[in-house]
Amino acid sequence: MEGLVCLALSIFWLLLLARVVLSWLELAGLRRPVDGPMRSAYDLLMGATEPVLRPLRRIVPPAGMFDLSIVVAFVIIFVLQLAIC
Repeated sequence: MEGLVCLALSIFWLLLLARVVLSWLELAGLRRPVDGPMRSAYDLLMGATEPVLRPLRRIVPPAGMFDLSIVVAFVIIFVLQLAIC
């Protein structure tokens, strides 16, 4: 059971990292995919991470244009991995 939780935390960490990279690419001028498999992957990534980030955004206010909820999520995952894994 412990190994499964560690795996889930690692996968979610990678999903958050992918979301950060995509947001940087959007800031650099890359547009979101309109349709096709890339749009499905984009929607899946956003759908998987948003339920965790949305409550954190209520607690952690944005710092200008920066969404600090992702940083808090990374810290929470790191602490959970230290405690469990």
